[in-house]
Amino acid sequence: MKNRIFVVEDEPAISDLICMSLTAAGYETAAFDDGESVRAALREEKGKQADLALVDVMLPGPDGFQLMEDFKRADVPVIYLTAKGDVSSKVKGLRAGAEDYIVKPFEILELLVRMEKVLERTGRMRSVLTYRDLTVDLGRRRVTEGGREIPLKPMEFSLLAVFLKNRNVVLGRDRLLNLVWGNDFCGETRTVDVHVAWLRKKLKAGAAIRTIPKAGYLFEDDSL
Repeated sequence: MKNRIFVVEDEPAISDLICMSLTAAGYETAAFDDGESVRAALREEKGKQADLALVDVMLPGPDGFQLMEDFKRADVPVIYLTAKGDVSSKVKGLRAGAEDYIVKPFEILELLVRMEKVLERTGRMRSVLTYRDLTVDLGRRRVTEGGREIPLKPMEFSLLAVFLKNRNVVLGRDRLLNLVWGNDFCGETRTVDVHVAWLRKKLKAGAAIRTIPKAGYLFEDDSL
């Protein structure tokens, strides 16, 4: 089962970009462009509630701050995504109960990482990533391909998950080191190359990992 995310954003271009990126990363999305439609969904969708809401502050109708009590009653954690970057707005949002506060413009990759942290912290992470006949269960850390379980080492699993969450995006070796091994890792970027080689050897889907000269790697998915 996929995590379901409410995307509450009144700018169509931003909403479409977020929804498209989250879908590629293995999430189910529901988009709203005003406060009243969100309130209606929270009242009516009792059996299909969201695991997390990404909420703009400046919305038609009830704004993002005013919607916080509605999300609390529905037990839906909130991350604010907003152009209101002043300290007083950040403090107001966090004190009201938001799990995080991200100021526009932001990188989708950063948003995905922060979402994961909130879902893990609130015990809601249950994403399953798929590509053709490859299935990656993030919660159980289990990989199957063609119905057969494929044993991967911890860092191989984490690297594969990063690729699947960022399909058709070029990721540099340094960026991959930070995302998979962490900022404190003292090894060389060659570590990434070795792990990519192992993924290509163990998985048919590994062929989708393209080497981009002088840039890094890209997981190519033509279906998106």
